[in-house]
This record gives sequence, C-alpha cells and structure tokens, in this order.
Amino acid sequence: MVRYVLFDFDGTLVDSLNIVIEVYNQLASKYEAKKIEQKDIAHIKRLSITERSKFLDFKLYKFPLLALDIYKLYKYSIKDLILFDGIKELLEELNACGFQLAIVSTNSEQNIRECLKHNQIDFINEIICSNNMFGKNEDIKRFLKTHKLKDSEAIYVGDEVRDIIAGKKSGVKVIWVSWGYDQIDNAKNEHPNYIVHKPHEILSISQSI
Repeated sequence: MVRYVLFDFDGTLVDSLNIVIEVYNQLASKYEAKKIEQKDIAHIKRLSITERSKFLDFKLYKFPLLALDIYKLYKYSIKDLILFDGIKELLEELNACGFQLAIVSTNSEQNIRECLKHNQIDFINEIICSNNMFGKNEDIKRFLKTHKLKDSEAIYVGDEVRDIIAGKKSGVKVIWVSWGYDQIDNAKNEHPNYIVHKPHEILSISQSI
C-alpha cells in the first residue's frame, strides 16, 4: 500500500516552462550556448537531454552551475508561476485521504516553498532538493531509508524521462504525467509504470496500488 506520494516540481506541479526558458536565455551567453527560440521548443521537447545539449551548444558538465544560476533568477518570477489545472485539488484530495506528500526536485527549496505558500498549500512538509540532475534516484533512496519505507510504500510522479529512470533505479513505481516537459514517445521508451493525462488519475492510481 502506498503511504507517500513523491512529486517532481517543475513541469509536474507547476507550469514553469516559459519561465525556465526566459531565464535560460538570459544566461545563454554566459555559458556560450544558443538561446531557445519559440519555434524550436516543440523540437527540443522531443530530444533527450544529451541531444538538447548538442542542439544548444551547451556543455552538459556545466549543468550544475547553470541550474544554480537559473534558480537564483527563477525566484523573481514566483509570483507568475501557476499550478497546472487540477493540481491543487489533487494535492488536497491526496492529503485528505491520508497520503503523505513530498517533493523531490532540482529546483531550490526556497523557490518551492514560496510557490506553495503563494498557493496556500501548507501540508507538504518535506522538500528534497539537489542540483544533480541525474541524482534523484539517490535522493529517493535516502528518503525511503530515512522513513523506513518499503519500495511499495512510495510512488514517484514526474514529467521527464530522467524522472522515470530515477524512480526505477530507486525501486519505486513511477507515474509519468503528459502535461510536462518531455514528449510521450520519449517517456514510453522508458516504460513508466503508469502514464496519466489528468491530475485526478494520480489519486485513483495511488489508491489502487
């Protein structure tokens, strides 16, 4: 039985794509990378992270530094950040049903807490953050160990291929959401346990496992 529902943040709970692109474009020259043009977004979403880096002439090893810079500037747009339709209701229903909720993200804890406060969500106490874009599986493993949870007692919800990979490596089942950053064909190639198109489906799955 699932006790904890763990969520990714950007692209899963909040519609932050335009903010991230805007901030990235402000930093592109610093990292000697190409800016993202509106006409390229659909194409970029179909690419893997490695392919995106090549397309943008960005050195992947610089990502930790870029992420820190992005989230420093990101905080100035928190007021413009919105939850995807149905997400607040989903979180409230999960909480009312007795599920414990946590967020595992590469965004900063300050940004996430500010967004939750702005949206009057005060029942998510645990936020696990790391600037290692490929290290979420270690974060999830530590979370399970800290809370003495079996793999079957937690499920991870994310929108990117790397979320699927992280969940599988950590041993928990993964729900992939179709409204985020990555395209469904890429996600299917990694075989998530569940694919959902509406937030309320996450509640049904969590209750049925």
